[in-house]
Amino acid sequence: MFLVVALAGCKISFNGASIPPDMKTVNVIFFENNAPLVVPYLSQEFTEDLKTRIRNQTSLSITQNDAHGVFEGNITGYDVKPVALQDNNSPTAGANRLSITVNVKYTNNLNAKQSFEEPFTRFVDFAASRSLQSAERDLIKQINTQLTEDIFNRAFAQW
Repeated sequence: MFLVVALAGCKISFNGASIPPDMKTVNVIFFENNAPLVVPYLSQEFTEDLKTRIRNQTSLSITQNDAHGVFEGNITGYDVKPVALQDNNSPTAGANRLSITVNVKYTNNLNAKQSFEEPFTRFVDFAASRSLQSAERDLIKQINTQLTEDIFNRAFAQW
């Protein structure tokens, strides 16, 4: 009986997120790319991927108007560095790492204690034999999936 009463106060989704029943709308403001190295499509893809995660894992409506929750921020880092050296006669990169950092400000207009502003960084390693140009879209998609999961969990599962 206690469990039923405790759960009645929260809207719980299948993914472990606990969204208050009075939260109905969110606004995801376009994430501008302020990284030193700018990929032209990264801002649009990241913003849309975050919206898609929210749509697919909650019953929240995404709105441009006043919302119960607001996600905003910018892309602050886009970096490619070698992470593994091959031991040939001269050291060369055996793998590279693409890292993306996003600064996110989440404002919960229903409960200010759940608001936050913090950076999120994720990366993917890829073989040096694979050119960044040929792998970039796929790598960005993988990193966006990780980043949006981290942001979603931080906002709605308080992880």
